[in-house]
Amino acid sequence: MAAKPAPPRPVPRLYLATPVVGDSPALVSSLPGLLAVADIAAVLVRLQMTDQRSMIARTTALAPSIQNTGAALLLDGHVELVARTGADGAHLSGLTALEEALPSLKPDRIAGVGRLATRHDSMLAGELDADYVLFGEADAKGHRPSRDAVVERLGWWAELFEPPCIGYAASSEEAYAFARAGADFVLVGDAAWGDARGATAALAEFGQAMRQAHAEMRAAAQAG
Repeated sequence: MAAKPAPPRPVPRLYLATPVVGDSPALVSSLPGLLAVADIAAVLVRLQMTDQRSMIARTTALAPSIQNTGAALLLDGHVELVARTGADGAHLSGLTALEEALPSLKPDRIAGVGRLATRHDSMLAGELDADYVLFGEADAKGHRPSRDAVVERLGWWAELFEPPCIGYAASSEEAYAFARAGADFVLVGDAAWGDARGATAALAEFGQAMRQAHAEMRAAAQAG
């Protein structure tokens, strides 16, 4: 008897990183429209470093625009503010930050992690029960791995491990490649906000690239 084929993977979803958030009235007003134009699963809020009261106020101002759409709100670091702002979790940079954050985040909130330089680091993150792993973001010096390197890492992870993997994409071409490689989500940040056409058009393009990749993969699987 032939082996039953694996069920098709769902279409990857977008994970939107905000610009660095200072005073945020314009971002608050623009987010509902952005979240309506594409399938955005979560928003990573990057807070400008200032006093805690201001950071809490800025996050709580953004929260309804994000969470009322069904998207999750994660803070980029600032684990100490997650519960106080009603955020759904935090994104951590590196294994040490993940280990330190887990007692305050688990089991009720999301703990995602990036800055995983090696396969070994990635596997350790999985063993620590990270809710997702991110590949492709810049390191502390601003250097990103090549697209091929990210594709390789995503494909390796997607084939062997259960926690979702995310590819950080700087273009719709990268989003397409990462979706083809097996990414569950694609993180988009400055590539959307800096697009001359506006973030709405950019996110629509990213979403279309991911849907195209998924459709091609599904057609190939059916043909095979």
